[in-house]
Amino acid sequence: MNKDQVKGRVEEVKGKVKEAAGVILDDKGMEIEGNIQKNIGKVQKGLGDLQDDIKKDK
Repeated sequence: MNKDQVKGRVEEVKGKVKEAAGVILDDKGMEIEGNIQKNIGKVQKGLGDLQDDIKKDK
């Protein structure tokens, strides 16, 4: 597991928490911010997965 995979998963979880808090508090801005953060985490995790796959194929 590389740094991008770990950081991506952390950002994804933080985004999910923020998104849920936004729903509970009826704060659309926080909900949207959490959704964006979650998706950025998914992309970063995917990049880390890709790097890991490339490294393994060598």
